[in-house]
Amino acid sequence: MKNLNSIILEGNCVREPNVTITAKGTTVCTFAVASHRTYKIGEIFAKEVSFFDIEAWGKLAERVSHQCKKGRGVRVVGRLKQNRWEGSDGKKNSKIRIVAENIEFKPETKQQETSFAKNNVPVAETKQTDEIAVF
Repeated sequence: MKNLNSIILEGNCVREPNVTITAKGTTVCTFAVASHRTYKIGEIFAKEVSFFDIEAWGKLAERVSHQCKKGRGVRVVGRLKQNRWEGSDGKKNSKIRIVAENIEFKPETKQQETSFAKNNVPVAETKQTDEIAVF
């Protein structure tokens, strides 16, 4: 049986992206997305917000670094990646990230459309590498 590791997430960018370059010269862009769901408890509607860390590599990272703005709507298609490490206190830690394979941004507000039109190039799939980004 094949394993499946795939996720589609829609939400809003929480903050400006962080761009780094690996020792081998590959661009890595990280940012966070907030996604919410609304549900009903009796007669009251409640909202649950979840925050996800996203990692994009190569050409995709370069394009995302120009288009990702705080508050902008985004759809991310990718896979889950678990990073594991041992802290200086000996405690084992882990963190789940989404490694983006495709990213689409929703149009910006009217006042931002001019800027968006200049910078909006299709964000296509990118080739993934086995490099490790240190943050």
